[in-house]
Amino acid sequence: MTMILNLETATTNCSVSIARNGEIISLREDNSPNYSHSEQLHIFIEEALQGASLAFKDISALAVSKGPGSYTGLRIGVSAAKGLCFSLDLPLISVSTLESLAMQGHARNYDFIIPVLDARRMEVYSAIFDAQGNRLRETKAEIINKDSFLEYAQKGSVLLIGDGAEKCRELLDHPNFSFLTALPTATEMGELSYKKFKANDFENVAYFEPYYLKDFMLPTKKS
Repeated sequence: MTMILNLETATTNCSVSIARNGEIISLREDNSPNYSHSEQLHIFIEEALQGASLAFKDISALAVSKGPGSYTGLRIGVSAAKGLCFSLDLPLISVSTLESLAMQGHARNYDFIIPVLDARRMEVYSAIFDAQGNRLRETKAEIINKDSFLEYAQKGSVLLIGDGAEKCRELLDHPNFSFLTALPTATEMGELSYKKFKANDFENVAYFEPYYLKDFMLPTKKS
């Protein structure tokens, strides 16, 4: 029996789950706009274990959302995951944040699912999947304009899902577009991490880094 501890910290949602053979058996999460991951994450890990009546010795592997997303959130999640893997001698699994987010739309009967995470101003992190979850286009950071994703809307129904959905709604007016505001959670990670576990698709704990997609920029003070 495979027990995987899943950590999702790529956005404001701090989310922890435990999955047994890909099925979620315990979940603890909170969406705080102040990014309280550094205070909450390890507490949520303990509470998720308690909710599943498990101890660290029962865990088979640890999975972490790899990005793209918040620089700070990703650093906290990956640092916690690597620390636990080192101390407990567990394999590390990385899960695409956008693929996990897209899974929230798979039961909604759309031809295409486009996860969109807010990347400030009119920019989003996005990828494109078909109704079966196959990736049709790689992850990009892109500025939304009136023609964004239009080629897919001309072929069928399109769901844009994520915290970037509202900024897309402002510009995309094709009738085949639908919009759903949502955040990645550790719930959808269960199936994806279990699939990677069965394939022995593990990361090198020492060298693994989050997928930031864009360089981290420190804000500059105005003179």
